[in-house]
Amino acid sequence: MNSSKIKQLTTMGILIAISIILIISPLRFPFPAAPFLEYDAGDIPILMGGFIFGPLAGILLSAVTSIVQAVTVSSGSGWIGCVMHIFAASALVGISSAIYSKNRNMKGLIIGLFCGTLAMTAVMIPLNLIFYPLFAGTPVDAVISMIVPILLPFNLMKAGINSVIFLLIFKSAGSLLLRIVQK
Repeated sequence: MNSSKIKQLTTMGILIAISIILIISPLRFPFPAAPFLEYDAGDIPILMGGFIFGPLAGILLSAVTSIVQAVTVSSGSGWIGCVMHIFAASALVGISSAIYSKNRNMKGLIIGLFCGTLAMTAVMIPLNLIFYPLFAGTPVDAVISMIVPILLPFNLMKAGINSVIFLLIFKSAGSLLLRIVQK
């Protein structure tokens, strides 16, 4: 394995660790309309990895982070929470970084994050309809009634806040990480 691959894997490991730290940090807060849903900033490092190393690496980071999260800090949500987070983060990171990889400028960055936010929100609707009844023992009709007042705004808020924070730090933090990996 060459040194650039080792640096990439090491950087990805660090991004996973930062993501886990952010998941348990004080930046975590409940969504007012449904306190069982909590915002966390854990997807920001995953976005960083996707934008630096490409969409496939971002999806891999999403999966590994979700698995580590499931067996450590979020063990209460079990395999269902893990699967849902893999799909949610992969939609956000995969779409965002794929669009940016084709248009590496501010316009591509903003369009990518916007589309990734919409993709994550769209993916979470059917996933909640499938998995939330299994997890909480809630009837599907109850989940359907939560789509507009709770699920849509929560997922738009979570992905939107993470995208805006990422947008604000990407130029400086992304450039620094890229220089480290390329040395």
